[in-house]
Amino acid sequence: MDNTEIEHILNAKQVKPTSNRILVLRELIKASHPVSLADLEVLSGFTLDKASIFRTLRLFSEKDVVHPIEDGSRSVKYELCHSLTHCNLSDQHTHFYCEHCKETYCLENVSVPMVDIPDGFRPRCFNYVIKGLCPKCSKKSEQG
Repeated sequence: MDNTEIEHILNAKQVKPTSNRILVLRELIKASHPVSLADLEVLSGFTLDKASIFRTLRLFSEKDVVHPIEDGSRSVKYELCHSLTHCNLSDQHTHFYCEHCKETYCLENVSVPMVDIPDGFRPRCFNYVIKGLCPKCSKKSEQG
């Protein structure tokens, strides 16, 4: 994806497309699974310091560019929001955290179950994570 397309995404989310933000978004787009701040920090060719990455991710979370995922690993993961406008609760999906390889997987086709909550509460996001063994680790444990 080129800079023009990345700038379009940021502008649609009302985020000024600075060079740091373009760099972080490019890496998030390339990622095949949700990534943590530490993951972004060690990516090849990444020249931003941890504080800059953190500020960018915080802004991206506030503007619905990314969804933060708390998978229980003590490290928040981030994945792109695929909506070009503000996302809503129906855009969210289930995640799976492998307790062996420590990878977080998106289960795009598994919707987050809707939960009735008392009047007056206004949910902004859901964090629905299933924990266990991914197919690769599950297969290894059966063989070993």
